[in-house]
Amino acid sequence: MSRKSVELTDEVYDYLVRVGTREHPVLQRLRQATLREVGDAAGMQISPDQGAIMAMLVRIAGARRCIEVGTFTGYSALAVALALPEDGKVIACDVSEQWTAIARRFWTEAGVAHKIDLRLAPALATMDALLAQGEAGRFDFAFLDAEKSEYDAYYELVLRLLRPGGLVAIDNVLWSGRVADPLAKDPNTRALRALNEKVHGDERVDICMLPVADGLTLARKRR
Repeated sequence: MSRKSVELTDEVYDYLVRVGTREHPVLQRLRQATLREVGDAAGMQISPDQGAIMAMLVRIAGARRCIEVGTFTGYSALAVALALPEDGKVIACDVSEQWTAIARRFWTEAGVAHKIDLRLAPALATMDALLAQGEAGRFDFAFLDAEKSEYDAYYELVLRLLRPGGLVAIDNVLWSGRVADPLAKDPNTRALRALNEKVHGDERVDICMLPVADGLTLARKRR
């Protein structure tokens, strides 16, 4: 019995994406546009298999209300919006007008712009405002993919926003393997390592860390 996942060579990964996902044509075009228009920053975009996992989770959960922290050029919001019912909603938190302008084009092209409520403001302020408006416990799914130094604060606010049984997906939790390297002590690595340990011991949630893309933790709010 194997004790770890299969090695994902380029050939195996290409096969996985080709036969293991059904990437929407607009998602494909958005990936290509991001590569053309943002240069090296395109590496911040989530992968097709990660988008497929998130869409599946949204469908399984029967989610209607979602929030994401970190939108970039909109791939994750688009993947989730496509999986939501017609009356579903994603609140997308970001601070970049430039990057989210790309997102808006493709949300419109896919016909899901009405499902996505983009909030251009610091995510902590947006979530604080939602809680002040009585939105605690009203969200089904959340995705965290923004400033690593603020992950702990995002996590705590998202747990308040999620309903019991709601799910949060936390991106970049393996951080190219640096979280497992005791010599890696930069601020982002320390922040991610600390959050991983915190979530592991957090009795408020059920957890599963997946070796998808740069690492994805799923945490289900118990009550």
